Amino acid sequence: MSKQDQCDKPFKVFVGYDTREDIAYQVCRSSMLRHTSISLDIEPIVQENLRSHGLYWRERDPLASTEFTYTRFLTPYLAGYQGWALFCDCDFLWLGDVAQLIEKADPSKAVLCVHHDHRPVEGTKMDGAVQTSYPRKNWSSLMLLNCGHPAARRLTPEIVNTESGAYLHRLQWADDKIIGEVSSTWNWLEGSMPMPEIGTPNVVHYTRGGPWFDGWQDVDYGDLWIAERDRYLAEQNTAAALAVTNRL
Repeated sequence: MSKQDQCDKPFKVFVGYDTREDIAYQVCRSSMLRHTSISLDIEPIVQENLRSHGLYWRERDPLASTEFTYTRFLTPYLAGYQGWALFCDCDFLWLGDVAQLIEKADPSKAVLCVHHDHRPVEGTKMDGAVQTSYPRKNWSSLMLLNCGHPAARRLTPEIVNTESGAYLHRLQWADDKIIGEVSSTWNWLEGSMPMPEIGTPNVVHYTRGGPWFDGWQDVDYGDLWIAERDRYLAEQNTAAALAVTNRL
């Protein structure tokens, strides 16, 4: 993707939203915006909204740990099957510039992601949800999607609502040769990957859960997440105070 393409209009980013973890979404969004060097159009993927618009009618899967387990695959549809778009889970803390990831967009690929070999040893996540293990686990937690590619166009609402979790999450809708790879620094799994020897990852993914859960503030880079949360809340309080002042 050329820098000119990036500058023409804000780059579309879709973040999975779970009503139980609003603050995780807010911190993900805030941290991404604070580090970006380009304009971004960030939208939450809210299951309730998709259901009300007739775009999502899938029965609840007892193995689905979040409200966006399947709705994430509507990203190409929500982007109008045009251009590139990024999807990421809400439990991300962005420490790097998303523009550097977007620069890796390869038009010969339908999707790019980190090719994790993630085999969690925990039976449950921090919120008590079942921690499942399957091939290509966490590949779909961050996807740079070529929304106009024929493979991405396969992700219609009908397919997202009816196909198996394996078909969707293992990216079986795209041939292996058109699934590009990016460095693990763009989806560094807290608690499952060795600490970087130098610096910090570009993205910390609290796949087991994160500091928004009671008693889990001491996870890796938890202090950075808490600092970003406090910064976000302070900005919200300042904005609210200004709004009150302007009404007086």
